[in-house]
Amino acid sequence: MLRENTPGIKLNCEDDGRGIPDEHKERIFRQGFGKNTGLGLFLIREILSITGLEIHETGCYGKGAKFEITIPDIMYSEC
Repeated sequence: MLRENTPGIKLNCEDDGRGIPDEHKERIFRQGFGKNTGLGLFLIREILSITGLEIHETGCYGKGAKFEITIPDIMYSEC
């Protein structure tokens, strides 16, 4: 889902799984956190930050994960 925000827009990706506990919402983006290599969300945040975008997990634990990618208004234009 894409929705306008001030300033910029937000791209939301969410699921209906268990979600992320509040105490892990920032830790999931740290290198080494997780069950496998611990690089997935770390690299995603790093790559997005290089391009001027931000990602945050804003879901409710028990209701699913929700990732919001903030896109500054200078990064897009309406045609």
